[in-house]
Amino acid sequence: MKIAVIGQSLFGQEVYSQLRKEGHEVVGVFTVPDKNGKVDPLGLEAEKDGVPVFKFSRWRAGGQAISDVVAKYQALGAELNVLPFCSQFIPMEVINAPRHGSIIYHPSLLPRHRGASAINWTLIHGDKKGGFTIFWADDGLDTGDILLQKECEILPDDTVSTLYNRFLFPEGIKGMVQAVRLIAEGKAPRLPQPEEGATYEGIQKKETAKINWEQPAEAIHNWIRGNDKVPGAWTEAGGQKVTFFNSTLNTAGLVPEGEALPIPEAHRPGVVTKGGLVLFGNDNKMLLVKNIQLEDGKMIPASHFFRGEDNTVLELTKAELVTMEAVRTVWKRILPNILEVEDSTDFFKSGAASVDVVRLVEEVKELCDGVELENEDIYMATTFKDFIQLLVRKLRGDDKESECIIDYVEKAVNKLVLQMPHQLFIGGKFVDAEGAKTYDTINPTDGSVICQVSLAQASDVDKAVAAAKDAFENGLWRKISARDRGQLLYRLADLMEEHQEELATIEALDAGAVYTLALKTHVGMSIQTFRYFAGWCDKIQGSTIPINQARPNRNLTLTRKEPIGVCGIIIPWNYPLMMLSWKTAACLAAGNTVVIKPTQVTPLTALKFAELTLKAGIPKGVINILPGSGPLVGQRLSDHPDVRKIGFTGSTEVGKHIMKSCALSNVKKVSLELGGKSPLIIFADCDLNKAVQMESKAESWTLGQNSADSNPHPQLLVVAVSTLALCH
Repeated sequence: MKIAVIGQSLFGQEVYSQLRKEGHEVVGVFTVPDKNGKVDPLGLEAEKDGVPVFKFSRWRAGGQAISDVVAKYQALGAELNVLPFCSQFIPMEVINAPRHGSIIYHPSLLPRHRGASAINWTLIHGDKKGGFTIFWADDGLDTGDILLQKECEILPDDTVSTLYNRFLFPEGIKGMVQAVRLIAEGKAPRLPQPEEGATYEGIQKKETAKINWEQPAEAIHNWIRGNDKVPGAWTEAGGQKVTFFNSTLNTAGLVPEGEALPIPEAHRPGVVTKGGLVLFGNDNKMLLVKNIQLEDGKMIPASHFFRGEDNTVLELTKAELVTMEAVRTVWKRILPNILEVEDSTDFFKSGAASVDVVRLVEEVKELCDGVELENEDIYMATTFKDFIQLLVRKLRGDDKESECIIDYVEKAVNKLVLQMPHQLFIGGKFVDAEGAKTYDTINPTDGSVICQVSLAQASDVDKAVAAAKDAFENGLWRKISARDRGQLLYRLADLMEEHQEELATIEALDAGAVYTLALKTHVGMSIQTFRYFAGWCDKIQGSTIPINQARPNRNLTLTRKEPIGVCGIIIPWNYPLMMLSWKTAACLAAGNTVVIKPTQVTPLTALKFAELTLKAGIPKGVINILPGSGPLVGQRLSDHPDVRKIGFTGSTEVGKHIMKSCALSNVKKVSLELGGKSPLIIFADCDLNKAVQMESKAESWTLGQNSADSNPHPQLLVVAVSTLALCH
């Protein structure tokens, strides 16, 4: 089919490329004129392919179509117009010209959110469902018949950028290609678009994005994320215009300690804390903002608002100077209108847009062997000099911004002040569960509440698995040598030994373990387990296999053992740290990454272990820990297509269910330890009194909650139990 593509940006480029791969003939591309010497990606790609490209600044004048423009379009003989992302008004003479008409992509579920800022308003209104519509163009504003729609769930902290990148961009491209395929096959529907439920909102601009503080915290949060990154929600604070990014609702209830930030129109001052800027709605509920942009355009972590600017300048080595010049070349490619990239060159003031941020991040990652760099980093260091300083700090491992912020719960127990993390551990960070859901973890000794712990949801499992998969496929963990991996595990074991009294006390507090037993066995054996498997790291190897030679050639046949990927670990409550160590250490030694689900009733040792992995230098994403329920978190791990193995200790009934889920999902490997009761065999010449003593100890050990407890003769069990002394 002969197609004219009318649009712009990377989205337009990808749709264009996919249509050509489908075998369609793109007879012409109509895009926007070059801006500051920069060619739009769609036009650039079409020019490379030799497809005619037209860059009209407008199609109409005085409300009438420009005849010369229409004539150039008609000369192409297009059978269908595809408008993947078009910011211009196209005259009806062009819309109706092809025999198949014109189709348009719109990033909302029409008829809701007609207009230019559909993604923004979807989030501002707090919609739970979002998506896109591909519709037949008519003479109304987004009112044409619907060809197809696809929807997705909107996450509580989604921004315009995350929603677009996660769903609207990739699935929108597929949707446009599918729509054209349906048209070519004569199967494309025309479903009248209802007027019931229709909404229309105007375009969001900086001047209209000011925050209204006369509303609840959730509405303010939606306003901030609905303007993140463009145009940016702002307010007056600290004597200047401040723009907020990366917000999340805070349901903790307690206001964190910090320094007050007066906001003239707000009901309460904000609070600058180590985690960010806490803001309040008119309902006195809280939200947390992670990043802010100052009036001069500089973006900083919100926690740094009252800090003086760090003017420390690193002196670069010869190798780093070479890297700097290579990065300068990348900047020149992205900013063709700049004659020379100098230290003071500002990335955005030189004409870069959000699409260029993605390009810069990916090119620098490739140049610097996968250095951890995110889009946010570009906004934090907009000049070339600042960007190089940030990059070098990351390459040296001296990235101050990467320091993990831990919200501890403190308890004075056993002559120690315990500092216990209580949030999920995902991608090297302690974070709240989706929806900030929590539960009480109970001290089994007296039934008191120790603290509230984040309760993982299915979406948190997806995030943790994605972090583990990325760490396995692209992270430092896969690149370092087996010997270096072993050194990291040795370092982790040393840290566990340094903190063994703290770990044992937490185990006693959270699991009801006897402190001395926890110190020697639960923690002591965990330390030895990590040291044992650390020694195995550089000893995992394949074999050479003798074969019959295909003479006159000589052949070598060998096997090679490789890690499998993301492993899910589900552990019970009776030995929280030891069970974690037995399963995790082996997986890590082999080079895998893990998502651990400690049992919901004893999560605190695992979360303290997560903190120690950070101190040991285990790369981000290698270890992830999700306290939560088995039916939700454990089930999602078993079903997840990116999890390659499950290790489980627990009941036979649940083990059967896990085995079934592993088989049905992706035939993942599974290791099940479902408890083996140990028989107590008494020979005829045995000292029966000694047997009774042994049995009484075996049955009372951890109140019988032990898979290695003996399985005695019933009569002997009665005698054994009768000898026990009860205490409390």
